[in-house]
Amino acid sequence: MGLIVASVFLILAVVVALGAIKIVPQGREYTVEQFGRYTRTLKPGISFLTPFVEGIGRKINMMEQVLDVPRQDVITKDNVSVQVDAIVFIQVMDAAAAAYRVTNLDFAITQLTMTNLRTVVGNMELDEVLSQRDQINTRLLDVIDQATSPWGVKVARIEIKDLQPPPDITNAMARQMKAERERRAVITEADGEKQAAITVAEGQKQSAILQAEGRKEAAFRDAEARERSAAAEAKATELVSNAIAAGDVNAINYFVAQKYVEAFGKLAESPSQKMVIVPAEMSALVGSIGGIGELVKAINADPQPPRPAQPRSRGGSAVPSTGV
Repeated sequence: MGLIVASVFLILAVVVALGAIKIVPQGREYTVEQFGRYTRTLKPGISFLTPFVEGIGRKINMMEQVLDVPRQDVITKDNVSVQVDAIVFIQVMDAAAAAYRVTNLDFAITQLTMTNLRTVVGNMELDEVLSQRDQINTRLLDVIDQATSPWGVKVARIEIKDLQPPPDITNAMARQMKAERERRAVITEADGEKQAAITVAEGQKQSAILQAEGRKEAAFRDAEARERSAAAEAKATELVSNAIAAGDVNAINYFVAQKYVEAFGKLAESPSQKMVIVPAEMSALVGSIGGIGELVKAINADPQPPRPAQPRSRGGSAVPSTGV
C-alpha cells in the first residue's frame, strides 16, 4: 500500500515538474496567464512556471511573416476597373499586444490592406497606377504601419504583385504604345536626315570656300606671272632697242624673226583654220632681213645724198639706182 502511494506521488511530481518547466524555441515567445490573466512573456530558452497557478496563454511567432492579399477589383479615378493583389511583410514586436489586442492578427492585417489599397488606387488615374507602383507601396506602408502599431506589429514593406487592366484597355494601350514608338522613329529619322543635310551643306560650303581660295591664289599667281613676263618682255625690248641704237643689226633680225614665228604659230593653232599655207622658202625671209641689215649698216657707214628720180618711160617703171 505504501508503495502504491509513493508511486502516485512520484508520478504527480513528474507531471508537476514537466508542467512547471517550459522550453521556448528561438523565434517564438509565449505569454503566461495566471488564472486567465496575462502576467508575463517567456523569451526563448528554459523557464519555470508555478504549478497549478500559471499556464501558457498564446504562442506568438516573432519572425518576419508574409501575408498574401487576395486579388480584388478596384475602380480608378478615371473609372477603369483593374484587378490588384499584393503581399505584406510583417513582424510582431510585442507578443502581448499581438495576442490580446486583436482576435485574428493575420486576418485583420489582410482586410486592412485590402481596404486601404482600394482607397489609394481609387484616388489615382490608370496611367498613374501603372507607372507609380512605388508611390502606391509607400502610401500603403505608411497607413498600414500606423494602423497596426497598437497591435505590436511592425509592417516592413508592402509590394503590389500584379495589376491587370481590362482586355480592351490593354489593347488600346498596346496600340498607343505602338503609335508612340512609330512617332519616335519618324522623329529620329527626320533628325538624322536633318543632320545629314546640315553636314552636306557644311561640306559644300567648305568646298566652295576652298575653291574660291584656290581661284584667288591661281589668279594671284597668274597675275604675278604676267607681271614678270611683261617685265621680262620690257627688259628684252629695252635691250633690243639699245642694241639697235648701238647699230647691232642682229638684234633687229632676232626681234623680227621671233614675232614672225609667234604669228605663224597662232595661225596654225586656230581652230577655224582648215588649211595653212607655208612659204616655199623660209630662207627668203631671213635673206630679206639680212639684206635690210646690210643696207642699214651701209647707210650708217657712208650716207649719200639721194639721186633725182628719172622720168618714167612708157610701158614700164623706172627703178632708182642704188649703186650696187
